[in-house]
Amino acid sequence: MESIPYLSIVSPVYKAEFIVDELVQRVKNEVSQITENFEIILIEDGSPDNSWPVIEKNCKNDKRIKGIKLSRNFGQHYAIAAGLNESNGDYVVVMDCDLQDNPRYIIDLLNKAKEGFEIVFTVKNYREHNNLRNLSAFWFNKVFNKLIGNKSLHSHGKIGAYSLITRKVVDSYSKINDYYRPYLTVLQWLGYSNTYLKVMHDKRHQGKSSYTVFKLISHATNGIISQTSKLLRLSIYLGFFFALISIIFIAYIVIKSIESGFQPGWASIATLVIFFASLILINLGIIGIYIGKLFEQTKSRPLYLIEKKINF
Repeated sequence: MESIPYLSIVSPVYKAEFIVDELVQRVKNEVSQITENFEIILIEDGSPDNSWPVIEKNCKNDKRIKGIKLSRNFGQHYAIAAGLNESNGDYVVVMDCDLQDNPRYIIDLLNKAKEGFEIVFTVKNYREHNNLRNLSAFWFNKVFNKLIGNKSLHSHGKIGAYSLITRKVVDSYSKINDYYRPYLTVLQWLGYSNTYLKVMHDKRHQGKSSYTVFKLISHATNGIISQTSKLLRLSIYLGFFFALISIIFIAYIVIKSIESGFQPGWASIATLVIFFASLILINLGIIGIYIGKLFEQTKSRPLYLIEKKINF
């Protein structure tokens, strides 16, 4: 009977056929200094390139390398969920496959956990992205944390998916039934004792990130909608505010009409109509997004589907 792995490394793989070999080798080199009883779980998330054949090759060379092929592209957070659900280690490290998360920090993450923490996050002093992406990430985190009332480690916006969690946290994570479950946000909701480790954010080993501007916007919107209803309350507040403004304008027009026969022009009326119509459409859009999320949740579809597994 095989022994339960002491350490599991979970890494979603997408468009990384020329990175997987280097990723596996570097992770093995680092983890072997800790224990030989480990597993590296690579989750191929419907990648359009030859990432899966490369994963298969590595699995054949070492039984501790385990491959999961999802039936299509479900997204990074679902791939992480698949890896966590299939992991067996007492400690589980989650990291990206592009090697911007340097494997040399795994031993430091483990040492932090041994101090009594259930979750160890990594804080990146600087992200190796372009200035526009760094700036947009900064402001998104500012808005996101304000909306959800987040005062934890996440609030400075430099926490990445690179992290270590204990088996207790993995089991608790697996009990979450949310259809949309951002990895870091769920960890925050779970609570448990946590700390962070400062790391350097390396350059991508090869290729470009698969996160386009539109994907990042979609991810940001989903993250806010799935974690807070404050946008709905904000739309109500805006409605009351502009209703008050309109009452003031109506009073002004009535008074001016009595005093001097003031006749408002069609341009001002058209502007107000367009403005308030836009406001109504925005509020309806916000409500529609929430309804759409409810629809996705009530369908109760599986988060992901596994097409193949190797070495499990």
